[in-house]
Amino acid sequence: MVKADKNIMRGLLVFSYIFIISMLIFLISSSFSYLNTGADRSKMLHTEVKKAEVYLPKMVWTDDGNEGRKLDAQTLAKIENDYLDAWYVKNMAYKTNSTTGIDDFYTDNARKNIFAFIEDNKKQQISVDATTLSHEPNIEFFSEDGQLIVLKDENVVEYKQVYKDGKFVMETTETANYKAILLLEDGFWRVRHLVKESVKAQDKTPATKTVSNLNIKGINYYPQATPWDMFGDQFDMEIIKNDFDIMKNAGLNTIRIFVQYEDFGKANVNQDKLEKLQQVLDVAETKKLKVVLTLFDFYGNYDVLDWTLTQRHAETIVSRFKNHDAILAWDIKNEPNLDFESRGKQNVLAWLESMITLVKSIDDKHLITIGWSNTESAHLLQDKLDFVSFHYYEDKANFEQSYIDLKAKVPNKQIVLGEYGLSSYGGFWKPFAGSEKKQATYYKEMQQVLKVQNISYLAWTLYDFEDIPSSVVGNRPWRTNPQKKFGIIDKDGKRKKAFEILME
Repeated sequence: MVKADKNIMRGLLVFSYIFIISMLIFLISSSFSYLNTGADRSKMLHTEVKKAEVYLPKMVWTDDGNEGRKLDAQTLAKIENDYLDAWYVKNMAYKTNSTTGIDDFYTDNARKNIFAFIEDNKKQQISVDATTLSHEPNIEFFSEDGQLIVLKDENVVEYKQVYKDGKFVMETTETANYKAILLLEDGFWRVRHLVKESVKAQDKTPATKTVSNLNIKGINYYPQATPWDMFGDQFDMEIIKNDFDIMKNAGLNTIRIFVQYEDFGKANVNQDKLEKLQQVLDVAETKKLKVVLTLFDFYGNYDVLDWTLTQRHAETIVSRFKNHDAILAWDIKNEPNLDFESRGKQNVLAWLESMITLVKSIDDKHLITIGWSNTESAHLLQDKLDFVSFHYYEDKANFEQSYIDLKAKVPNKQIVLGEYGLSSYGGFWKPFAGSEKKQATYYKEMQQVLKVQNISYLAWTLYDFEDIPSSVVGNRPWRTNPQKKFGIIDKDGKRKKAFEILME
């Protein structure tokens, strides 16, 4: 028994010795591996900047030569990445009054001014929400050893919102010129100096077009089988062609369609979706149907640091179709006033102004409007739009007076009724609320007012739908079921009574 106990003790000691040695070897090897591995930039930078996803101002490099060593494309791309990351981190720091990330993109000397600015803002309870929208950089000098760059950045468009004690104080849009010195440290280009050389306020009132009479007689359109997913996997051009024939033969001259921000790929626009949109516009042109193309459906962020992503989205789409003859107008955003309460009226309007300016800078051929959800908001930004558009789903008895009141606020612009209609649903969830007869009566009375007041219109919508995505009105059946029956053609393809009235 004693011998057995001794053997057990020896075994335990040997096992403990092996375990301790194994742990020591593991710790030493892990430390050695860590020390021989380059720093992980995403871990080093606490804000985890991913510029390709969060910050994409327009960059136009000036290529007029530079003194010193010549740049290759890879080096230039690296400089651009690190330089824009530095701007993003600084803007984030001024917004949050935090110094997180500044060390990674600014040298010791450059940090001093940034830290002092943040400290002063903290004391005064001030924060600055800012972004840059475009840059025109030029490398003036690149040292022979590849460690230093002198950069001139001209026509930098900066937008800023200033808040004190959490309340909005002012906004400004400026165009500035900067001189920057960048140093290569630890494999990354850090800002050594960033000095604003000149600045001027930007004119925020782009020129508008005078429109005498739009004469729009149209309808909002989704294919019956794919509502709110017109450009998805079930895209069928033959179905769309047939629908366009129905509308054209019925006497309509305009359709309104929608580009959903996320569905089209946000900043990196999906090329397959663009090709499908191209086909739709081409067929519309062949059928002699004009198109009001609504951008940014289902977008609702408006955060200043998100602006560059939405601008790249709009830039890609508008640049592609700016010369397409089927397009009548760009509708910047569908019902943005519904976001006033949740996102802040100031933020929404500022984003809209910036987007109008961008679209007009790309396309000076087509008209621009905004699809406001009611008459109360439709006068906003009228001086920046080519025509005013509003939607109306309220009591038809009040429509004419609501229009007259709006016209008094917007005396010098054409006004379009961009959406209106009545559901024919009268089932379990809303018994007796609607019927095809009531829908026909609605259109008859509305069309009379539209004719008397000479109002252009786009009805909602061509078809009844079998299913409504939850993203549209949620999942509550008392909301989804009425939404299914706004069409003037039912789910079986039969034309309702409202069809003939609308087409008169």
